[in-house]
Amino acid sequence: MNVYVESNFVLELALLQEQSASCEDILGLCETGRARLVVPAYSLAEPYETLTRRQKQRKRLKEELDDVLGQIARTATYAERLDGFRDVTALLVNIDDEESKRLEEVRSRLTKAAEVIPLDASVSSASAQHQRIHRFAPQDALVYSAVLSHLERDRPPRSCFLNRNSRDFDDQTVVEQLERHNCKLLPRFDSGSQFIRSTLH
Repeated sequence: MNVYVESNFVLELALLQEQSASCEDILGLCETGRARLVVPAYSLAEPYETLTRRQKQRKRLKEELDDVLGQIARTATYAERLDGFRDVTALLVNIDDEESKRLEEVRSRLTKAAEVIPLDASVSSASAQHQRIHRFAPQDALVYSAVLSHLERDRPPRSCFLNRNSRDFDDQTVVEQLERHNCKLLPRFDSGSQFIRSTLH
């Protein structure tokens, strides 16, 4: 069975978010060969953009906090009460380092366990059509075109497409188009884990 995933699957694992245990279960099944993980190449790159954006936000926040704390510390009666806040600003830097390390570890596991769908000219061209027809965001259109092109080429007897946000692909024609290729759209990773395990039994 083919299991198609996108950027949020990568982020869920790297950032240890709410459904990361289900993602870990799915990845484990694919690493042991019980299912076949398929991921668009774009979905391995996009999480780095997300992390970079978050890190820039934290850096700005840290700089602003350091500036405010520096001003407050000039008042002797407040200086001793600021130690805990300095720990918070240090934590912001540590989080960035830890997330970057985990993302690289997840990316390494995925490239070993998954088939990566290349972002070629046909996928890029089809994405423009899907963006117009379904009003997808450019990123979602690229992912959907890659998944659809792989389904058309590979013709798996059973597959599923997992994503984190039901609104990203919330279009009945998309659901029906995937179902014509025996592919079930599941907008939660825990639902995906249950579906895959029920199918394997």
